[in-house]
Amino acid sequence: MNSAADARVEDGSEPTPLDEAPSSDAPGPSTGGPAVVALDDPAAAEVALTGGKAAALSRAAAGGLKTLGGVVLTTVFCAEVDGGAEVAGHPAVAEAFRRAGGDQRSLVARSSSVVEDAAESSMAGQFASVIGVSGLAAFTDAVRTVLDSRGAAGAADQPIAVLVQPLIEPACGGVMFGVDPVTGRSDRRIVSAVQGGPEPLVSGEVDGSRAVLEPDGSLVERTPGDGPELSRPDLRRLAQLATRVAEVFGGPQDVEWAIGTDGELWLLQSRPVTTEVRGVPQGPIYGPGPVAETFPEPLTELERDLWVPPLCQAVAEAVLLAGAATPAEVAASDVVVAIDGHVAIDLRLAGEIPPPHARRRAFNPVHGFRRMKAAWRVGRLRAAMPKLAEHLLDQVDHDLEAVPALPELSSRQLLALMHRSRTVLRALHAHEILMGMLTDTGGNPMTGASVALRVLVEARQDGLSDEEILGRSPIVLALAPPRVAAEPTLPRDASFVSLGQEGDGGNENGILREALRLRVRWIQELSGRAAWALGSRLAAMGELDDPDLIRHMNLEHLEAVATKRAVVVAPLVSTHEHEFGAPLPASFRMSDLGKPIRVVSGAEAGSGTGAGGGVATGVVTHDPDNPPRGSVLVTTTLTPAIGPVLSQLAGIVSETGSVLSHLAILAREAGVATVVGYAGARDELAEGTLVEVDGHSGLVTVQEAGRGAESTTPDAVTPAEEGS
Repeated sequence: MNSAADARVEDGSEPTPLDEAPSSDAPGPSTGGPAVVALDDPAAAEVALTGGKAAALSRAAAGGLKTLGGVVLTTVFCAEVDGGAEVAGHPAVAEAFRRAGGDQRSLVARSSSVVEDAAESSMAGQFASVIGVSGLAAFTDAVRTVLDSRGAAGAADQPIAVLVQPLIEPACGGVMFGVDPVTGRSDRRIVSAVQGGPEPLVSGEVDGSRAVLEPDGSLVERTPGDGPELSRPDLRRLAQLATRVAEVFGGPQDVEWAIGTDGELWLLQSRPVTTEVRGVPQGPIYGPGPVAETFPEPLTELERDLWVPPLCQAVAEAVLLAGAATPAEVAASDVVVAIDGHVAIDLRLAGEIPPPHARRRAFNPVHGFRRMKAAWRVGRLRAAMPKLAEHLLDQVDHDLEAVPALPELSSRQLLALMHRSRTVLRALHAHEILMGMLTDTGGNPMTGASVALRVLVEARQDGLSDEEILGRSPIVLALAPPRVAAEPTLPRDASFVSLGQEGDGGNENGILREALRLRVRWIQELSGRAAWALGSRLAAMGELDDPDLIRHMNLEHLEAVATKRAVVVAPLVSTHEHEFGAPLPASFRMSDLGKPIRVVSGAEAGSGTGAGGGVATGVVTHDPDNPPRGSVLVTTTLTPAIGPVLSQLAGIVSETGSVLSHLAILAREAGVATVVGYAGARDELAEGTLVEVDGHSGLVTVQEAGRGAESTTPDAVTPAEEGS
């Protein structure tokens, strides 16, 4: 985002109105439009004629936003030059210089390509801009420089226009995002500021000061940097500008701004935010951690319907019975959510987050009375839990033995089995949760998974096939993720694990809890195989092209098809391709748009900032010119020279720089995990060190020390939060 800055011209006078001479109407060889237009000309809003940058400024001015005037050497002029016309001596160049007031002041010649500042790709900083141009000869050279920059930007075949504006020198300037560029939170405005114009900030030379604002301009967070500390009134004005720009353009924008020495606020540039807008976070904090063992892989639609609702109901019932949450708290939560196949649970209800307002409740006698009642009820339940768990285990085992071979069941019986399985899962989950909440399960090292792993290894050493192992020892199902399939997939590479000393198997309550978990997996397997049997039957009848497609129907649709109340539209189902979303953050809130927005815990506060681009692992390099493919570049600053090698990088860690700089924007768009503001990164992260870079949280984790790395290298460096 190279830009002119604003407020006053170099000689201290105010910018004067542009010459109102009529624009050149000499037809170009391809489009027949004018070669020069003023920004206030309605035609200037056409991207095909003036490029993305100039068209946006024209649209902003027409919407009543305060912008600098200017003229544009259009794509028609570009086509003439591409067709062989010389830049020097071209009448449009002299006309643009005169109409922009070049004989009275210094100018800025800025790129405005038709592929620049687009919603899908910003091409931030990839084209040239020349600042401080004086005289026609220098202006001619500047125009040629802008046109020639298409080659370096990889857009040599794309039309480009040249935006010409007066050069002004503001007191301060910077960049503002209408949403948080990393988290996508639409209730945040991110402002970075530097002294003078914003060029050092957008080029990545300096960090600038940073402020996180509410939409009304209220300050959420301020980070000092090598820029000015903007006043509260200025921050409110900037927040208002973000709102107005969004109204004009129909969505949040990435803008450059400046405040003149006279206090005037100017909009210098506006383009769509390429970050996905994720909305406003609300409600409980969720996380996948507590349910990762139950659902280690993403679920399809049918798997979600079979297994998520029973867990959701069980958690709600268990926390209410145990007095761990109030009915209002449970009602305000979805308890368990499935997002693009990935399952997460309310961390407050799961006991991962302490209850709110604990001190305030301690002084409320009403809450104390309720706690006494709950304690009495919970005490009785605690004493009864082991017997209740044993009874449920016996009942489930009896029911499992009574299930006929699945091919012998009718379609309606298979459906009934799936529904019955959900009821049993609800009971198993609730008992397992209550055992963990109310009883002492001890440090039980002999988990179902560890026992299953030993059984699997020993059985394979005895020469048994996986099918034979499953038939003899269903405990090995603890090693396979639940799935609607003909049979589970056991891990191919398996080795022994330590189960502790002889007799160190945990107490009885711990063993009961593991037994409940194992039955959960058995019931999941039963309902999954019942669903597959029904899918196979539908495929044999010609209702489905492949039994596997049943996984992508929900339970209601499946029941309607199996009972002849609906038919499958074969062309639609047969072309279904399920794509799971990205893994969920460790903790997040759902937004008003139904998207997860990451929440960073206080323990993760540090010295750097996540700049987006996802999560990546790679070997550290300090070579910005020719980094190894798939490496993580650790550098002092985000210079434009890194742009050409972005495709070779898995990640970037920079000691300085802003999340709003050109390079950070391009890295996010390219999916390169990026962390900025990590002081001392080059000293702490030696070449050859294997690191994981989390562009969401800013966490840089050392996985293996490299050459030259000191033994004191920290295991992790945790940068500043993105939002809360």
